[in-house]
Amino acid sequence: MKAMIFAAGRGERMRPLTDACPKPLLKVRGRPLITWHVLNLVRAGITEIVINTAHLGHMIEEELGDGSKYGASIEYSHEKVALETFGGIANALHLLGDEPFVAVSGDIYCPYFDFAQVKDVLHDKDIWGNPHAPDKRDVSWLYLTPNPFHNLKGDFALDMYTLSNTGTPKWNFAGIGVYRPEMFAELTPGQHAKFSPLMRKYIDLGLVGGEIYTGEWVNVGTVAQLDELNAPLANRAAS
Repeated sequence: MKAMIFAAGRGERMRPLTDACPKPLLKVRGRPLITWHVLNLVRAGITEIVINTAHLGHMIEEELGDGSKYGASIEYSHEKVALETFGGIANALHLLGDEPFVAVSGDIYCPYFDFAQVKDVLHDKDIWGNPHAPDKRDVSWLYLTPNPFHNLKGDFALDMYTLSNTGTPKWNFAGIGVYRPEMFAELTPGQHAKFSPLMRKYIDLGLVGGEIYTGEWVNVGTVAQLDELNAPLANRAAS
């Protein structure tokens, strides 16, 4: 399995820090956010990694290089301007191949997420070993978290292991998902495409599975959050 790390965003809410440093290179507990992901992916045996870049992308490439110092093989998908989540995937599909891949936002902090669990969540066969029809099998598997303060209403409901756009309670999308390449067939390289419209279409078709992740997880969206994560343990605010 290959992985993609999203690292093209401008990080407007993190300015002025992100004027001179791409958001995924901001350090949490002594290590750039994106490096936490690279190390955790390699630990899980996922060593082929694609990273999309735009704003100050050369700095990310200079920091990570070809990935060999981490035991990885890293390729880069360059965007003149950020193409949004699914636009970034469509632009990088030629690097990701024909098999399901895992994708993770470069600006989240989840140091204990075990990427080994993502390898077998999209099943091609039912529990009796019968192949699923191509139009009946899940095209994606999303990881959700309890709702953080900045998304109290949540994003998706969960019925057993199937996502729904309606119903309660709703959970927060964690920025970690597994995707089949064919779900992006209607997109073209270089096209801007946000996450929600296409994902909600497949959810309405009943083709998206998911589960709740309850480990440490922070979407590092403000300078205050970054400062809190880097504060001595005794000084951190209760969350």
